[in-house]
Amino acid sequence: MTSERALIPVSYFGIAVGALALGNAWRVAVPLWHLPQDIAHVATWSSLAVWLVLLALYAHKWLRHGDAARAEMNHPVQSSFASLVPLASMLAAMALLPYARGVALAVFAVSIVASLVLGLWLYGRTWQGGLAPELVTPAFYLPAVGQNFVAGTAAAAFGWPQLGMWFFGAGLFSWLAIESLILGRAATHAPLPEALRPVLGIQLAPPAVGGVTYMSLNHGAPDLFAQVLLGYGLFQALLLLRLLPWIARQPFTPSYWGFTFGVAALPTLAMRLVAAGATGPVEWVAPVAFTAANAIIGFLAIRTIALLLQGRLLPAATPSR
Repeated sequence: MTSERALIPVSYFGIAVGALALGNAWRVAVPLWHLPQDIAHVATWSSLAVWLVLLALYAHKWLRHGDAARAEMNHPVQSSFASLVPLASMLAAMALLPYARGVALAVFAVSIVASLVLGLWLYGRTWQGGLAPELVTPAFYLPAVGQNFVAGTAAAAFGWPQLGMWFFGAGLFSWLAIESLILGRAATHAPLPEALRPVLGIQLAPPAVGGVTYMSLNHGAPDLFAQVLLGYGLFQALLLLRLLPWIARQPFTPSYWGFTFGVAALPTLAMRLVAAGATGPVEWVAPVAFTAANAIIGFLAIRTIALLLQGRLLPAATPSR
């Protein structure tokens, strides 16, 4: 019998997504408010290091514990989190772009193909039916909404805005369809189990991430639709704040990183509006949201490191003979 080995749940890529999204927020904040460039560099490279470590651990899981990885991919809820792997990789490609365009382009090419293939496979499975209502959670956004929005932003960053518009359209209309499904389940069925409630943090991501994508494609104009997306993002943030005591009955686990993509994207959208010339309330929303994002993600990072030091971060594999 071999010794037990720690395995990484694919949902842990939410840590990389949150860290990379915060690094992107810092890259927007530095020129806007003349903040120290070194902080943006540290945020970028530390998030890339997290992404690489998680990639290595996940590759190990597939190579040495393929049965566990395949079981995860066949699970109706956990499989949606597999979308975080190409999603994080597209964010990593954008983070690498100012430093090594060739490497960034290679990462982008692989991850955008992977996101399309995986997204179609996972979302297509939903269309085949048979899913129990209690398994419908905001994790459903990841394959069809999150991946497409990030692909749209990345395509624009690499100089293919038309491709970005296509991905943005796919993400936008998928978001509208899926949100009504999730709200219908929440309103008419039993409450989510406590262990799944942190997944509700993903609810903040579509308007905020979609807004960042839209700003990447509309030449940065602070127009009506950009403001509409920010408004809905702020509403979702307040809704999650209202639900937080109910969500937080679940003790801290890395699943709370589900909040971080939206938490980091919301100030990024507000800052991009300010940088584009928007005035009024957004001028104070941007710094408040940016400060809150750093505080929230910093708190989650400290709690996650504490779990790691206590040896409770990674579950162990079932011993094999």
